[in-house]
Amino acid sequence: MKISLEKSDKLNGTLTAEIAPEDYAENYAKALKDFSKRANMPGFRKGHVPAGLVKKQFGTELLAEEVNKLLQDNLYKYIREEKVNMLGEPLPNEANNSIELAEGNTFTFKFDVALAPEFEVSLSKKDKVAYYNVKVSDEMVDSQVQMYRQRGGSYEKVDSYEDNDMLKGQITELDAKGNAVEGGVSAEGVVMLPKYFKDEKQKKLFEGAKTNDIVTFNPAKAYDNSEAELASLLKVEKEKAGEYKGDFQFQISEITRYVPGPLNEDLFDNVFPKGTVKTAEEFSAKIKEQIEDQFKKDSDYKFMLDARKYITEKVGKLEFPDEKLKRIMLANTQDEKKVEENYEKSLEELTWHLIKEKLVEQTGVKVEDNDVLDMAKEVTRMQFAQYGMLNIPDEYIDSSVKEMLKKRETVDNLIDRCIEMKLGAALKDMVKLDEKDVTPEEFNKSFEA
Repeated sequence: MKISLEKSDKLNGTLTAEIAPEDYAENYAKALKDFSKRANMPGFRKGHVPAGLVKKQFGTELLAEEVNKLLQDNLYKYIREEKVNMLGEPLPNEANNSIELAEGNTFTFKFDVALAPEFEVSLSKKDKVAYYNVKVSDEMVDSQVQMYRQRGGSYEKVDSYEDNDMLKGQITELDAKGNAVEGGVSAEGVVMLPKYFKDEKQKKLFEGAKTNDIVTFNPAKAYDNSEAELASLLKVEKEKAGEYKGDFQFQISEITRYVPGPLNEDLFDNVFPKGTVKTAEEFSAKIKEQIEDQFKKDSDYKFMLDARKYITEKVGKLEFPDEKLKRIMLANTQDEKKVEENYEKSLEELTWHLIKEKLVEQTGVKVEDNDVLDMAKEVTRMQFAQYGMLNIPDEYIDSSVKEMLKKRETVDNLIDRCIEMKLGAALKDMVKLDEKDVTPEEFNKSFEA
């Protein structure tokens, strides 16, 4: 079988594959024989259909299958061995439509190929890319400690009200003189949180209130006349809630406060591996490490964004075989309008993909099975952490990872993440880092630039 590549210019080429009878004869004969053994036709026992009849009825179909197998195997073998740097898949040429599939013929197939543009990319310490060192403040650490304590907290009954406490009691409608309205609104077991009042003066009325105290306030002012809030508080229909503009009294029967959990070993062991943290100081130090590690990952991600922009601009605009690329995209999407709308963005992604391939080759970045496994474990831990599940036993992580790695698309994504991570580390060694010490707020603003 003969295969050759003819370039019409530096971006366009034609692959020609010539398949002679001696290339397919043996496989075709075997295919006919195997089919005869399986054939089930009226008037003949299974496996005893005459070869001539099989050939007459199914010969062309079987020949097409064998020729196609031969073509696919050898075409892609040629592309690999000859290192044809092409974009997308080979596109069948219109000339293939006139091929007559008949035994004994020599078949010549032609495929249009989009060739990748040739370019160079070189980096040195003369190239400067920003790198952000995000400073972790004591306030951030304290805030994270409090968050973990909140998760392990509990509700307790208390005697006097403080901001954020929950009140339970009886609410009663009052007249202009401050007396209970006969037949007016009155409800027991009413629960409210003055912290969420819209009016500050109404909030202050409850400051320091104690169990069994009676507080007079105006619900309509407290909730800024919100009919939904008033209906819920007064236990009346929403349509009538707007009628209640006057004062009410609230007799407090119960005050409940959410108390954060204690800073003890139970909390430490819930957040970190058992026994690794013994004191509150060690707990804060580990949390600071945790936050710094996350910011480092975010900084590495930002570095790759900035490096991509810098390197892409340095390489300059690449020339592509537009007509063939659009044909390839159209074959994938079947939507010509979508191809046109997304074409420029697709070229941006393709440009970076080609640059990244060169950089991976230059830096010798390789992804091993253990890299993918470690990345899968990290992703799994991050997913659990989103739901507050922090110190997950290894057997649960391993079980989730095992399921994750069954999906080819997931594995490909993990490999891409490994490449990005390793390439990022290599690029940091190649270029000069323009290091900037920033606050988290300043770091977030850098993404807007």
